Order: sequence, then C-alpha cells, then structure tokens
Amino acid sequence: MPSVRRVAHEFLQRQGLTTVFGNPGSNELPFLADLPDGFRYVLGLHEGAVLGMADGYAQATGRPVLVNLHAASGSGNAMGALTNAVASRTPLVVMAGQQVRSAIGPEANLTNVDAPALMKPLVGWAAEPACAQDVPRALAQAVFEARLQRRPTYLSVPYDDWAADCDDNATAVLDRQVQRASVPGAEQGRRLIEQVTAARRPALVLGGDIDSAGLFDDAVRLAERLGGPVWAAPSQFRLPFPNRHPLFRGVLPAGIAPICEAFEGHDLVLVLGAPVFRYHQYLPGRYLPEGTRLVQVTEDASAAARAPMGEALVADPGCVIDLLLREFDAPAKPAPAYRPSPEPHTADGGRLHPDQVFAALRDELPQDTAYVVESTSTTDSWWRQMDLRRPGSYYFPAAGGLGFGLPGAVGVAMAHPDRPVVGVIGDGSANYGITALWTAARHRVPLTVVLLRNGTYGALRWFGGLLGVPDTPGLDIPGLDFTRIAEGYGVASRQVSGVEELRTVLAEQPDVPRLVQVDTALTTPS
Repeated sequence: MPSVRRVAHEFLQRQGLTTVFGNPGSNELPFLADLPDGFRYVLGLHEGAVLGMADGYAQATGRPVLVNLHAASGSGNAMGALTNAVASRTPLVVMAGQQVRSAIGPEANLTNVDAPALMKPLVGWAAEPACAQDVPRALAQAVFEARLQRRPTYLSVPYDDWAADCDDNATAVLDRQVQRASVPGAEQGRRLIEQVTAARRPALVLGGDIDSAGLFDDAVRLAERLGGPVWAAPSQFRLPFPNRHPLFRGVLPAGIAPICEAFEGHDLVLVLGAPVFRYHQYLPGRYLPEGTRLVQVTEDASAAARAPMGEALVADPGCVIDLLLREFDAPAKPAPAYRPSPEPHTADGGRLHPDQVFAALRDELPQDTAYVVESTSTTDSWWRQMDLRRPGSYYFPAAGGLGFGLPGAVGVAMAHPDRPVVGVIGDGSANYGITALWTAARHRVPLTVVLLRNGTYGALRWFGGLLGVPDTPGLDIPGLDFTRIAEGYGVASRQVSGVEELRTVLAEQPDVPRLVQVDTALTTPS
C-alpha cells in the first residue's frame, strides 16, 4: 500500500498545489520528505510573511495555494496575516504539523491542543483527521472547501501519520473534481431585470470579488450601459473599476452615515461582489435614504446572510452581469474621456509630497503595473494621482491588518514574473513583514519596493484626531533606514531625495528585487 505522504503528494500535484509557502518546524518535516520533482518550497522567515506571500500569490493566480506552518506557535504567528486573507476571500490551504498521536493526550511539547479550534472562527473549515488513513480525504476536503468557499481552510496532521500505510480506499481522492455553478433561476433573473430596468437613477457598488473573478472589463461594459455612478465598496482590497473612468465616484466611505449620504437621490443600489457593507469608522445613521432599495449579488452566502438591509441573491456576479448585459443595449455614444490626474501637491523641507511620488509611478511605469499598497496615511494622494485601467492593478490588506504589503508584493510578483509589480509600503507597515525581503532576494523576484518614510504612523495620528485622543504615545518611529535593512537581506536599495531622481530610478527596469526609499511629508486620509 502507498504511504499517506505519497498519496497526499500525488493529490496536490493533480490539483496544481505544487508551490508551497512555509516556515517548517519539526512536526512538518515528515510531510516535506521526498517531495516529488516539480514542487517548489518558498521559505519565509516568519509565519506572518509566509501567509502574506501566499495570500498575494493566490490572489494573483486565482488558485488555491498550500501554506505549511508549525503547530500552534507557527499557526498563531500567522493569524494576524490570516485576517486579511479571510477578508479578501483568498483560497489558502493552511496545513500545520501536530505531535505524534500518542503524545497529543499528555500534551507533549509542540502539541497543538484542540488544533481546529485555534483557527476558528477565522477559517471557513478546520479539522484534524481522526486517523492516519483519513488524511488524504481530509486534505482533499481542505482544498475543495478553500476553492468552493473562497476562504482559507486549516488542517492539522499528526506527523507520524505521513509514514502510515493507506487503506484500499485512500487513492479514490486522486481523481476527484468538485465544481460549482451559481446561475440565477429564471424567476430570480426576471425579478432582478425588472428591478434594474424600472430604476430611474440606479447606482452600482462593486466589490473586490469583481477583480478577483476576472470581471473588471465586464463591469465597465455594464456600468456604461446603465449610465449611473459607480462606487467601489468600502475597505477595498482590489480595484474593480478604472479609477479615472468618468462614471467612477471613488471608494465609498466606511461609515453608515456617509454611505447613506452618498446614495441620496438613487432609487436602486446594485451591489456586485461585495459585503453590505464593511464599515470601519463609527458614524451612525440610517442605512439607506428614504425610497432607496438595495440589491446585493454575491457568491459569499455568509455575507448575504449577515447584511443588515436590502435584498440578497447568492449567485455568481459574473452570471448576473452577463444577464444584464444581454438585457441592456450598448450605449448609443462612446463613454466620455477618462478624467486627467491633477497637478501633484508639493512639500517643503526637502521631503516629497506623496502626490509627487505617485505621479512619478503613474508616469514612469508601464500601464499594466500591478501595485500592492500598504501606505494607509497616503490614501487620498494615491487615488488623486494614479490612473489604473487594467485588471489586477491594485492589492490592499483586506482586513486592514498591517504586514500584508511587503509579503503580498513578493507573492504577486512570483505569480506574475512577466508583469511589473511594485510594492508601495509605508515605514510603519514595512516592519511587520520585512523578512519577506529575504525571500524576494533568494528567489530573485523582479519586484520594486517604494518605501515611503515619514517617521510616524500617520493613519493612527488621523484616527487619534477622529477619536479625540490627539496625544496618544507610541506613534513616532524615527531613525529607521530601510536601505541598510534591505541590503542586509540581500536586496539592492537606494535613497532618493528629489522627484527627478525618483523618476530616473523608476524608469529603470531591473529583473531582481530592489528597494527605493523616499522621505515624504506627513499626510493623513480624509
């Protein structure tokens, strides 16, 4: 009989999960033994960076990715980063080692006590197989659950299971395929079409799932046929619509009252591929204006169930977009020209305004550049200056947890080696995932990291004002030189001091990782 390990390896090969992101401990070594040719193990130096790299890679490829972590300690280290993967509905299969079965009860060192409970309620599914012979089936379930739910799953495996013999039924998982189709029924489609066609002033709200599912261009066609304004859902982790398109109104504010205000005068709000809504700032008020109806279409049944208002249809947003495109004629005239970017603001004192940095990125880098952004205090400047018209152009930490940016950029760049990838990272954020630089250097990932250094947690300063606590301690981080840190990890780096120097450096196209540090003036989101 083949071993559990052999069947598991073959199943992963057949499912295409041959790139493994991990930071192994002793419990994980038996799984990693005898990895077949074609597997690639991407080592990260901290589990948070490992999870972030896998998150970026899985988002960019659109396929489940295997993450290999160590028992409770490694899994715990990754949980902060896991919150972003959950919010972005990234299909990660997190697999951790467990002590040998006979040592679990006495709680020997490195035992993960009640392993599935550790990761709940974050993951969509978690388990530890009841016996070694169930490991291949449980691994298959973890992969299929991640793919179907588009949410991370977690599997804990006692390390003596890998060498055990399978039973006669174990290889049945090798040929399994599990697929999903979510097409609205005839009555559901008719009702939706009636609601949209009857609306006098419809508005669209698009979520990150639109870009994740490859519906970016389809969403543009639908918006142009409807002719109404388009918003991105609040707390956006992907850009679902060109940000300088004349119909685009920006990202909805993450508060109840301002969202209600934005929808004033619209009789129908159609929300595609987004929760309703991921609020942040506590700004209470009415959910919707008087006379406004909301219809949500999402594949995420949990998001549909927990929404506090409106109607919900659990279906594939792509099928709904196709349905509406067939119903509405193409616009009689072409859409107006895209809005130009304004002149960038400038700053005094030898520092660049973030506007100047982002204008340089916009002008000097190819239009298909993918940006992984974790510079939260410069959000207003980012949207003011950038011109993003291609799918997969923008990635952001979905749950707001710092530490996604640098590792996520490494993962996206590994997934798209032929597409320019830039990480736009604040100095406060960089420290949470700095070890990803070593992985970028080790794999010679073609990535540019633009490090914005303002010496403080700018977004927290803004929140301090919002919450009435402007004198909060611990917000300044002076004295950090990321050029020296990056060089220590093996990444070429340089400090630039002027906008022309920055533009010259950005125009270069190296095929290895680099870090460009820019001192910027303090700005805060509005």
